[in-house]
Amino acid sequence: MIESHAEEEDIEFEDIEIEPLPQIDFEVGDNVVYPHHGAGKVLKKEMKDVLGEKREYLTIKILHNDMTVMVPTANAAVAGLRRVIDEETLVKVVAVLQDQCSEMPKNWNRRFKHNRDKIKTGDIYELAEVVRNLAIRDHQKGLSTGEKQMYTRSKRVLASEMMYALDMDEEQVDAHLIGVILDGAGNATPITVAAD
Repeated sequence: MIESHAEEEDIEFEDIEIEPLPQIDFEVGDNVVYPHHGAGKVLKKEMKDVLGEKREYLTIKILHNDMTVMVPTANAAVAGLRRVIDEETLVKVVAVLQDQCSEMPKNWNRRFKHNRDKIKTGDIYELAEVVRNLAIRDHQKGLSTGEKQMYTRSKRVLASEMMYALDMDEEQVDAHLIGVILDGAGNATPITVAAD
């Protein structure tokens, strides 16, 4: 029988100070990224009455799949909503894509979990690393069915953001991504950044 020792630790949660996440003000027309769904545009900012409580919501149209999501403005930072990457971040993302494949678990189940955990962070560099590693593995050895789906989805999320940053359409960004990854740092097509 397993005994729980949770009662022995007397933690006072009210004594712990938790820093609130910074409030980011989003406006209609802003290009944003919603983790796990990709880049989109803020279509509306409006008050809604939900379960008797009035809250401000952002309505976001996700670029690559015509999905619309509503996010409470107050919870935008918690949900991981952020602005589309800038030029400086784009250059760093491309550097990650051009880097060598990082070491991953050999067992596909562990590898899948490892990559899924990286994607869940919402960090664009982690996402770029997963896309790069799966693209290289797919090119060299092939992917399991689950990894193929993960690769397709994560590449689509990354590409949707890069479409805004590079001012390219979906096909152009997809070809650009694969070219950058497979050509490697020495032979990759130079990156051009869209003007504001």
